[in-house]
Amino acid sequence: MKASGNSSKRKGIYRKAQHLKPDEETGFGALFFRKPLIHVLMIILLGLAVYSNTFNSPLLFDDESAILRKDDIKDIGYITRMPISLVVAESRLIGYITFAVNYAAHGLDVTGYHIVNIAIHLLCALLVYWLVLLTFLTPYFPDDRSVKTCSSRYFTALFAALLFISHPIQTQAVTYIVQRYASLTTLFYLLSLTMYIKSRLSESVMAKYGFYAGALASALLAMKTKEIAFTLPLAIIFYEYIFFSGNAKKRLFYLSLFVIAMFFIPLALIIANGHSLTSLSSIVELTKMAGDPDVSRWDYLYTQFRVIVTYIRLLFLPVSQNLDYDYPIYRTFFTAPVFLSFSFLLSVIGWGVYLLFRASRSDKKGREVHWLRLIAFGIFWFFLTLSVESSIIPIADVIFEHRLYLPSVGFFIAVMACVMWMRNRMGNKPFVAKAVLAVMVLVVAGLSVTAYARNAVWQDEVTLWADAVSKSPNKDRVKYNFHESSGRAYLARNNYPEAFSEFKAALLIRSDFADPHKNMGNLYFKLGRYDEALTAYQTALGFPSDYSMADVHFNIGEIYYSKGNMDQAIKEFEMLISVAPYKEAAKNRLKTIKGGTAPGLFH
Repeated sequence: MKASGNSSKRKGIYRKAQHLKPDEETGFGALFFRKPLIHVLMIILLGLAVYSNTFNSPLLFDDESAILRKDDIKDIGYITRMPISLVVAESRLIGYITFAVNYAAHGLDVTGYHIVNIAIHLLCALLVYWLVLLTFLTPYFPDDRSVKTCSSRYFTALFAALLFISHPIQTQAVTYIVQRYASLTTLFYLLSLTMYIKSRLSESVMAKYGFYAGALASALLAMKTKEIAFTLPLAIIFYEYIFFSGNAKKRLFYLSLFVIAMFFIPLALIIANGHSLTSLSSIVELTKMAGDPDVSRWDYLYTQFRVIVTYIRLLFLPVSQNLDYDYPIYRTFFTAPVFLSFSFLLSVIGWGVYLLFRASRSDKKGREVHWLRLIAFGIFWFFLTLSVESSIIPIADVIFEHRLYLPSVGFFIAVMACVMWMRNRMGNKPFVAKAVLAVMVLVVAGLSVTAYARNAVWQDEVTLWADAVSKSPNKDRVKYNFHESSGRAYLARNNYPEAFSEFKAALLIRSDFADPHKNMGNLYFKLGRYDEALTAYQTALGFPSDYSMADVHFNIGEIYYSKGNMDQAIKEFEMLISVAPYKEAAKNRLKTIKGGTAPGLFH
C-alpha cells in the first residue's frame, strides 16, 4: 500500500468533521468533534495553569553552574565570535545560545527563563497532538469520514497531548531551568519527525521537499542541542517502517540524509575531545562520558534495568518524586531485582513486537488493528529514546526524572492507543464513550493537581532540598546541598548563628569543595571578621572549580582595600576585570583607588 494512494481520499476528512450537524455527533464527537483550534487552546491553557506557580522559581542546583556562574553566556558577543571549530565541537550549542539570549534580554531575572521553558513545553505538547493526527493519515489507518473514526482521532491526539503537558514527571524538565536542554531537544526532535511525515504525505513536489528540508534542519538543531537526539534518525526509520510502505529505493532515499546526520554528535564529541577519527579505542573512550570510574559499563547497564522499571512506575504512578535519588548500583545480572526487571522489560518489548506482527498479519482482513500498530510504535519509541542515557554509556547520575521527557511521548501515545483499542472492543455504545471520557478527564485533572503541587517544591532551594533530603537522607550530596541552601537562606535574613551552623555542617560533608569555604567566607565578611573571611576565601581558591569565583576575588580585593593594602587590592580588581569584564563594581573600585580616595565601607 502506498502513502500517496490514500492521501487524496483524506483531504476532506477534517473539513467534513467541522460541518457535521449536531444530531450527527454521538459519543466522543458530542464533546470533542470540534475544530483543532479548541484543542490547541485547551492544551495551552492547561499547561499555563499547571506551571503558573513557577515563574519566580529561582536558579537551583546545576542552574548555578550553567547560568549564574558561566561567564560566557553573559557576553552574547562571544557566541558571534566563536570559531567554526568550536561551533562544530559544541554539542549543546543551541541550548547554550538560548540561555545567552535570555541573559542579554533580562540578566538573571528568572521569569524570562521560565517563560521560555514553559513556551517550549507548550510547543512540545502541540507537536504531540499534531504527530498523532498525522499518524492517522498514514496508509495503515482507516480513511473513512465517519463521525466515529474522526472523533476517535481527535480524542486520541487531544488526550495524548493533555497527558504529556499535565504529567508531574515533566516538571523537572520544565521548572528546572537548565533542563531546557532536554525539552528543547524534544521540541526539535518532534518537529523533525512531524515535518518528515508531512513530506511523505504531501502530493505537491514543492511541499514534499520543503517539509523534508525542514525535517532535516530540525534534526540538525536537535543534534546541536543535546546528545539524546542521536536516536532521531532511528526513530524516523522505525516510523517509516511501521506506518508507511512503498518502493524500497524511494524510501531509502528519504532516509539516507537522516542516517548521515547520525554522525554529527559523535563527530562533535571527537573534535571537542581532540580524539583521532581513526582510533577505535579513543572513540570508544568518548562513550564513557562523565560516569563514576567505579561504575563499569555493565554495572551501569544492570542498574538501568532497575531504573527503567522505576521510570515506568513514575509514569503510571507519579509519587515520591525526587530531584536527587539515592539509587543503588547493581554489579551483577544474577540478582533478583536486576533479573526480574530485565524479564519485565523484555516482555514489554516482546509485547510490542507481537502487536506489530499481529497488526501486519491482520491489515488485509479489514480488522480495526491500527491501534495495535500505534501501541507498538509507542513502546519502541520509549525504549529507543531512553537508550542513550539508559544503556552502556555510564553517566555520573544513574537516574534523573528529566530523562523521561522525550521517552514519555511514546508512553502517552501507547496509553491512549490502548484506551481506544479497549474502548472499541467494548462496542460503540454511548455509555462506554462517556465513561472513557470521564475517566480520562479525571486522570488529567489528577495529574495536573499533582504537577502543580510538585512545582511548589521548586519555589526555593530550601524547600527543594528539604524534599530531597526527606527522600534521600543518606546521600551526601543531598545533605550538603540542604545545609548549604539553608545556610544561604539564613545569611540572607541576617540570621548569622543559624547560617554558621548550616555552613559548618556543609563543610563537614564537603570540605574539599570550594563552595562551602566561600560561603563561610561570605558569612565572616558580613560579620566584619575580615581576617577569617580572607582565610576562607583563599582556601576556596585553592580547590579546582568549574564555577566563576568572581565574587570571591572581588571581596578579597575589598578586604585588601579596607586594610590599605592598595597593591594587592589593585591586583585582585585588575585580575577580575580581565576574566570578567562585566564586573562593573571592580572597575568602579579601581577608579576610586587610582583617584586617591581613602578606603571606605564595604559594598
